Amino acid sequence: MPRFAANLTMLFNEVPFLDRFERAAKAGFKAVEFLFPYDFPAEEIKARLDANGLQLVLHNLPAGDWAAGERGIACLPGREKEFQAGIGRAIEYAVALGVPQLNCLAGKAPAGVASAELKRILVDNLRCAAKGLKVHGLKLLIEPINTFDIPGFFVNRTDQALAILDEVGADNAFVQYDIYHAQRMEGELAATMEKHLSRIGHIQLADNPGRNEPGSGEINYEFLFKHIDRIGYAGWIGCEYKPAGATEAGLDWRQRLAS
Repeated sequence: MPRFAANLTMLFNEVPFLDRFERAAKAGFKAVEFLFPYDFPAEEIKARLDANGLQLVLHNLPAGDWAAGERGIACLPGREKEFQAGIGRAIEYAVALGVPQLNCLAGKAPAGVASAELKRILVDNLRCAAKGLKVHGLKLLIEPINTFDIPGFFVNRTDQALAILDEVGADNAFVQYDIYHAQRMEGELAATMEKHLSRIGHIQLADNPGRNEPGSGEINYEFLFKHIDRIGYAGWIGCEYKPAGATEAGLDWRQRLAS
């Protein structure tokens, strides 16, 4: 049976962030993930994890000015020093929180810069990040994100992410495979996960359209969960969806589709 981690950026968001850990545990989750920890002291987050018996399985590297619309800086020219500083900050949190892997958001392609130059910058930054994370036994992830939700996002397909990782050449760098984003950009969900399983470090989910709970849209999650078990994926699956109502009211999909 798949193991599900509650994404606290998306789920239980009717309460303050630090109160979501208790809600996740009461809803039966054993693990959580979220976008960023940096607005809170690591000690406070660790205390919430420990008090609720939760494991943190993922958070992201710093991704620029999120409130201003930035969605990562790893491919952006002139931001290399900022990216490198973010690696150190992310590692500090990862070590304190016991998280095994960090996701890197590539960012949106700026106008007027050649794709080859953006790729060069991204590869160089990822090499730097992978090297720094490896010292601490951490995995680096890179996530393709659909360009309907985030127009211009530079890494948006699985094959593109894999080609970038080939150039990076780091044995601790993997794809973060988000089923929702992959469905919107390319489909072929089952075949892609099976073909590239050894290079997928983490899976996330949401249904399409709407990015709501599994079972609310076109993706056959009952089939996919069985398929993921069959091919031998042993990691967590992050529940990064927008609840259609109160989070707890929609959690019955776990019993209906994944039991």
